[in-house]
Amino acid sequence: MTILEIGITFIKVFILVTIVLLHVAYATYCERKVIGHMQARLGPMHVGPHGLLQPIADFVKLFFKEDIIPSNADKPVFFIAPVIGVIAALSSLAVIPLWETFSIANLNIGILYILALSSLGAYSIILAGWASNSKYAFLGGLRASAQVISYEIAIGLSLVGVMMLAGSANLVDIVNAQSMYPFILVQPIAFFVFIMSAIAETNRAPFDLPEAESELVAGYFTEYSGMRFGLFFMAEYVAMFIMSAIATICFLGGWKGPDFWVFSYVPQIVWFLIKVYALIFFYFWIRATLPRYRYDQLMGLGWKLFIPLALANIVITGLVKLF
Repeated sequence: MTILEIGITFIKVFILVTIVLLHVAYATYCERKVIGHMQARLGPMHVGPHGLLQPIADFVKLFFKEDIIPSNADKPVFFIAPVIGVIAALSSLAVIPLWETFSIANLNIGILYILALSSLGAYSIILAGWASNSKYAFLGGLRASAQVISYEIAIGLSLVGVMMLAGSANLVDIVNAQSMYPFILVQPIAFFVFIMSAIAETNRAPFDLPEAESELVAGYFTEYSGMRFGLFFMAEYVAMFIMSAIATICFLGGWKGPDFWVFSYVPQIVWFLIKVYALIFFYFWIRATLPRYRYDQLMGLGWKLFIPLALANIVITGLVKLF
């Protein structure tokens, strides 16, 4: 690579990481506001106008909070577990195109790359539960391992129909294949399976069994505090952004918007972020609406409903393409 190419890559990395870090900071604020209004309360109000500086206050609090390490913890694994989660989440951003000409790496196997890294992120939760030497954290880690394995299968199968229609696993090619219509119109079953499985994959309510506070205190990160806890928090919200971005790219036409009148002049990244944050709003809505599932219900949904639906969608897509 030339010096110019290296410089452009660094600029792309800086832009992407800046957008995602702002997302992490203010997605927490938006979630508290959205859920607050859904529950007829105000949410954060006191730090800055309408609580706009609350994420900054939370970061300062976490940064200076005492970092407590259990005396019987497996300290090397305890230290590295949250780092693995953040690195896996941020590395997935490398192949996500925010608009047609912007991505750090335009891989031919972009979808497979993201699925591989999301599986790697599960090690963060499992290792945190094991290394803490706490029964609550250990049970959270065990739940997470079974949950991720189950719903990773459903996510992968739901995307097979999209790859069949686009004829590629490259994310840019998939968006370009939706120039006539978004794939959600012809893959509604796959979209439903992907969204529901993504909620479970990111351990969000109502599928947040690995961190069920009513049973496990805080689950796999019960023994974490300070910035190590903040890293788990960051990994979760980055994973939400990534899953919403994949759904946008594979089912909602990516950065493409209506190609008529004034809408054709709207920048591609604006359309992309509108769709991504509409899906993230859906995450918040689901959390404010549904109670937590029992663990047997969670496993039953994955193996008895989502995986058979995804397999049926593959068969139907193949038959339609064949005839």
